[in-house]
Amino acid sequence: MSMQSWGPQQPQPYSGQSAMRAGHTDRERAVDVLKAAYAEGRLSADEYGVRFDAAQRAKTYGQLAYLVSDLPVGPVVMPMAAPAFGAPMMAPPPVFAPRPRHNPLAVTSLVLGLLCIPSFGLFGIPAVVTGHVAKSQLCRSDEQGDGMAVAGLVLGWLSVGGWALLILAGLLFGGH
Repeated sequence: MSMQSWGPQQPQPYSGQSAMRAGHTDRERAVDVLKAAYAEGRLSADEYGVRFDAAQRAKTYGQLAYLVSDLPVGPVVMPMAAPAFGAPMMAPPPVFAPRPRHNPLAVTSLVLGLLCIPSFGLFGIPAVVTGHVAKSQLCRSDEQGDGMAVAGLVLGWLSVGGWALLILAGLLFGGH
């Protein structure tokens, strides 16, 4: 997993400071900030793991500063160097913003609901069950996927209702 795949695109640094190569001590300092944030409950275990791995792979001060930029302890200390005359000042690093996770059952509900269309509703009940379970999980978590769960529920219930009407019509009109 590259550093670019777990958060927003990191802009190119405006000065040479953030492009300077980081050493083992610098990475350890960033990991210490991450450990403190995890211990204080500011990071989940997953966020800590992703950032820890990225800190171990970081090559520059800018990459390390990016990993801790949204933590109250602050970014990793960068070496002091006066900018050259006329050189642009370094912009603050972007705040780390992990991509929100989609609830797997919400995705499953949507897929099963969509499969009801070509399969004449064979996946309706599983779509409804996974949709309801996903909705209850989404109430207790910070995951995304409410729209997918609702779409899966709607398609699943339409399928179940269609089968119920078909069976009812067969019982009423087929018993001659």
